[in-house]
Amino acid sequence: MPTFPSLDPSVLEALRRYDTPTLSNAIESFDVRPRDEGFAGMEVRCMFPELGVMVGYAATATIRTRGPGESDHAPLWALVRALPEPRVVVIQDLDDPPGLGAFWGEVQANVFRALGCIGAVTDGSVRDLDEVRRLGFHFFARGPAVSHAYVRLESVGGTVTVGGLCIRPGDLLHADRHGVLLVPHAIAANLPAAADAVVEREQALIRWLRSSNFDPDRLAEMRRRH
Repeated sequence: MPTFPSLDPSVLEALRRYDTPTLSNAIESFDVRPRDEGFAGMEVRCMFPELGVMVGYAATATIRTRGPGESDHAPLWALVRALPEPRVVVIQDLDDPPGLGAFWGEVQANVFRALGCIGAVTDGSVRDLDEVRRLGFHFFARGPAVSHAYVRLESVGGTVTVGGLCIRPGDLLHADRHGVLLVPHAIAANLPAAADAVVEREQALIRWLRSSNFDPDRLAEMRRRH
């Protein structure tokens, strides 16, 4: 099992202070990737917005739920345990269309919570929503489902694509009611200061827009400045 790099826990705690749009804007200021990459599409929804921000390292796997089959969960448990905490399990549903059956429910949430996970991200489905919400375990998914069908793991530890976002084991994810964002390790420690700068620029513009000094003829100038 490979060794995965980790950041100082204080960095992760600092990142939790921001919502994903603010952090996304902060990442843009470093010009490390195109602005239309690095986040999951809207088909991956936050199921429990009231739980707030989730920040953790990704353990990856793929599943299928159609047609009988069996799988061994031990490799995924081992991958999870090899990652630094906090951990997030990211599962790509290979069915077409995805989401017929749910890997995630009350039992799996408790299993992976015991293994140091704080949530799950999938382009498939989830169930047992009331029980998992009470547990405080984050779910980001396409939506709810009734059955687990014939759910089984197909692979563990590879690159997965969930909502158009490519995620590798050990990647750092930041997610909230807006969606799921990939945070580059190389700039993570610099993002809080950059996010604060984003907030200040935006609030300065908003203060001007709401003030008696607002001048429609200066709007283009002020937008460029802020």
